[in-house]
Amino acid sequence: MSGGIRLDGKVAIVTGAGRSLGRAYALALAEAGAAVVVNDVDAGTAAQTAADIEGAGGRAAVVVGPVGPTTTAEELVAAAISSFGRLDILVANAGVLRDRVLWKMDDDDFDAVIGTHLRGSFTCGRAAAVAMREQGSGGRIVLIGSPAGQFGSFGQTNYAAAKAGLVAMARTWSLELARAGITVNAVVPTALSPMTATIPAYTQVYEDYVAGGAIPVEYRRDHALGTPEDVASLIVWLASDASAEVTGQAIGIGGDRVTLYAHPAALRTLDHDGGWTATQLDDAWREELSADAQHSGPPQG
Repeated sequence: MSGGIRLDGKVAIVTGAGRSLGRAYALALAEAGAAVVVNDVDAGTAAQTAADIEGAGGRAAVVVGPVGPTTTAEELVAAAISSFGRLDILVANAGVLRDRVLWKMDDDDFDAVIGTHLRGSFTCGRAAAVAMREQGSGGRIVLIGSPAGQFGSFGQTNYAAAKAGLVAMARTWSLELARAGITVNAVVPTALSPMTATIPAYTQVYEDYVAGGAIPVEYRRDHALGTPEDVASLIVWLASDASAEVTGQAIGIGGDRVTLYAHPAALRTLDHDGGWTATQLDDAWREELSADAQHSGPPQG
């Protein structure tokens, strides 16, 4: 996964590292030489990830708790510094799903997802940025997005909003932290996981993968769908000195494909002296703007 990229002497925090993608990130960072603070709400899975890191000759510490509260974020940073003397890398990965269409989504569904993905990344990112700025030697912050945040996703008001917010957060932090030598990027993974297993089109592929089967080439290419380890390679690179000039980007990876996402941009502008009436706007839409309108949802074909 590291392909020669090394993180010796670096210290990383990975939230949601007990299983699936987060576990793959933690193991890959450790394999590249970083010491890792492993976080998860599940004490057993967090301990297993840490044990696997140490069993392979790496260094790990464990902090059990939900991300979102400031206290957890501060505990994670404190663990990195007390256990390993510094903090260089944050991978804010922890997340949950509460999928429902808008008219069936209740306040708890919305708050749980926003609180974990968006608030959790904010509190952890803030605590990490404070520590990295005090150290004065730069750092790497990686936030985890989703295609849902890029294109929208039926039944995922909460999740899509959080993931879109994380990309905007990464771009904002990349501006604010540039002078401190801290890069901030968003990774948009597409990999087989318990989350993607809930998508009917991928359920069987996931079950075959868990049973030890290979992921068909058409899924690795056309769907950019691979293993968590495929994504972990990008995490290692973004955590390294090799990516020091890369910041404020949203980069997708999955299977055999890597994708650089565009920043939002104006498609068309029209000017009308004195402003616009509703009728003039209707005419402008039909005659000029509608040809450039974009559809919601993932690209087709």
